[in-house]
Amino acid sequence: MFAVYADKFSSDDPLSALVVGERPDPVAPDGWTTVTVKAASLNHHDLWSLRGVGLREEALPMILGCDAAGYDEDGNEVVVHAVVSDPSWSGDETLDPKRSLLSERHQGTFADKVVVPRGNVVPKPASMSFAEAACLPTAWLTAYRMLFTQGDLKAGDTVLVQGAGGGVATALIILARAGGLKVLATSRDEGKRARALEIGAHEVFESGARLPVKVDAVMETVGRATWSHSIRALRPGGKIVISGTTSGPQLDDAELTRIFFLQLSVIGSTMGTRGELASLVSLLDASGARPLVDRTLPMDQARDGFAAMAEGDVFGKIVFTR
Repeated sequence: MFAVYADKFSSDDPLSALVVGERPDPVAPDGWTTVTVKAASLNHHDLWSLRGVGLREEALPMILGCDAAGYDEDGNEVVVHAVVSDPSWSGDETLDPKRSLLSERHQGTFADKVVVPRGNVVPKPASMSFAEAACLPTAWLTAYRMLFTQGDLKAGDTVLVQGAGGGVATALIILARAGGLKVLATSRDEGKRARALEIGAHEVFESGARLPVKVDAVMETVGRATWSHSIRALRPGGKIVISGTTSGPQLDDAELTRIFFLQLSVIGSTMGTRGELASLVSLLDASGARPLVDRTLPMDQARDGFAAMAEGDVFGKIVFTR
């Protein structure tokens, strides 16, 4: 079958490790099912995999891709949940120490077919295209959990989204607005600030700018470059929910004094559960809100999508179609 995969690693030139070609058809083990892929979306995780981050050399060659929407074995339209937990695990699968994502230990979604545990498929509503649905399992599910599970935000709360433009930040803005939150967003780029207003932000600011109000929560995916601003933006008792560190994990100043004096909460968040994915799909179906697709490319042009992500030339999600 056709597939987009890694057969080596390169930290300096990750695209040199990308192969667009053929791989053997997958065989579903007991308890697993085969999904015919119609659309799959690109994540920074896929770019890091080409650098050898989170992927072991002995697992190569590895088909990349965490996210997909397509048809199950009975012809039903489905969305694939990317988190694979240990068969013995029960409860929140994001807390399973043995969990993995598709394309880490199990072959990924950038192919004609992908095999996943039977519990890892969620019905896709007819109101949503395959390209839109393929955006949900990683970036959009991450944003949903950050806002409504870990952040426990309610309609009327005020939230700051740092770094508008990336897949998670874009999802945070659209979902927060759909959930009735007051949404503030930042970006260094004037064009991305304008786009953030178009997709639902109430107000936008340059990165690091003084805000007119203190917020109930900050959604943080940037890390070092925005951390101090995030902490200073919070009201007493506020929360910062962090799911990524795209500008680097090391901090020059963790603002610990401000954190304890103002009784701030710092909450980690990663991915989400199958139940949260189903809730996310229901929210979008009911509200009419939709993922923002930056561009759609045939999967055989995947290299162009990887190059665009590597250059940062993205607002929303890049989707590959079959």
